[in-house]
Amino acid sequence: MAKITYNTHDSKTHTIDVQNGLTVMEGAVQNDIPGIDADCGGGMACATCHVYVDDNWVNKLTPKEDGEEDMLDMAFEPKQNSRLSCQLIVSDELDGLVVNIPSKQG
Repeated sequence: MAKITYNTHDSKTHTIDVQNGLTVMEGAVQNDIPGIDADCGGGMACATCHVYVDDNWVNKLTPKEDGEEDMLDMAFEPKQNSRLSCQLIVSDELDGLVVNIPSKQG
């Protein structure tokens, strides 16, 4: 299990334990974290699980694949540290990960 911190756009912090093997998106959905809608259920067919990864974690994550980059182009205000949380698989190495949820999801 890894502790993942989700910061919402209204400055609320939710730190939860997410089981290894789940995605950061699944952890949010299972714990009713507001702002991560996951309309496609993790199929990388939308950008409603878009998050901004804390700068301290960007280089510790697996690189984005082309399909993720394409979907992020449709996200609300994508940045260098934008990721689809459905593509971030939880492991012990992600313990302490911090993600920030945009004010809108696209």
